[in-house]
Amino acid sequence: MRVLQRLYPEGDAVCHQVLVHPPGGLVGGDTLDLHITLNAESCALITTPGAARFYRSEGEWAEQHVQARLEKGARLEWLPLETLAYRQCKGRNRMSFSLAPGSQMIGWDVLALGLPAAGQTFDQGQFHQHLELPGEWLERGLIDGRDERLLSSPLGFGGHGVLATMWLAQGHELRRERREELLELARTQVTQNSGNVVAGVTSPRSGLVVLRALGHRVEPVMTLLQAVWTVWRRAHWGLEPCPPRIWKM
Repeated sequence: MRVLQRLYPEGDAVCHQVLVHPPGGLVGGDTLDLHITLNAESCALITTPGAARFYRSEGEWAEQHVQARLEKGARLEWLPLETLAYRQCKGRNRMSFSLAPGSQMIGWDVLALGLPAAGQTFDQGQFHQHLELPGEWLERGLIDGRDERLLSSPLGFGGHGVLATMWLAQGHELRRERREELLELARTQVTQNSGNVVAGVTSPRSGLVVLRALGHRVEPVMTLLQAVWTVWRRAHWGLEPCPPRIWKM
């Protein structure tokens, strides 16, 4: 892993960083271990130039660990492109974001199962997801390609192969009025950008708003997430959207 470039398209206030993994993917036995610290009052937007890939495994697990710590007053936008779980992969994706009082973040995680455009369904393999804000929120689960009830049932993924979670969180309580505003803004975008995406938004904790989406293709899901990011950024931080240039390449 390396930082491709540090960019300041918004001036000195926000540093845009593009993280690159030159091999382009992980196979069984590989581990990517990423530690991020945002010092007090610092602001960073971190993204990637392409999808993360978990390739077919002969038996060993491939793992990606992201551990970030935000100090007081720091602000992070964690906006990587999607993760692709190939048929017969064995992958673990663990993310943990520790927020000090006064710190804030917007983040998302998008997982695409198999390569449906190439006729490769995710009918074999395993993928373990772990997303955590320590002491506040924990989501963890194992997706098994043989689990037909989970993948196809209306009570599970309903046949959708793209799963997304997006969150706005801070290390202190969100005022009720602001939470309601953020929820309504996201719901409006869900209605306007529905397409083939099924989505909903909730506030499970006083300092957290969460959007979840299911789709059949990555592009409409990403379009929704970027639309919500735009309105949340503008309403909560008073910042106009500044999409990373790498997204347009």
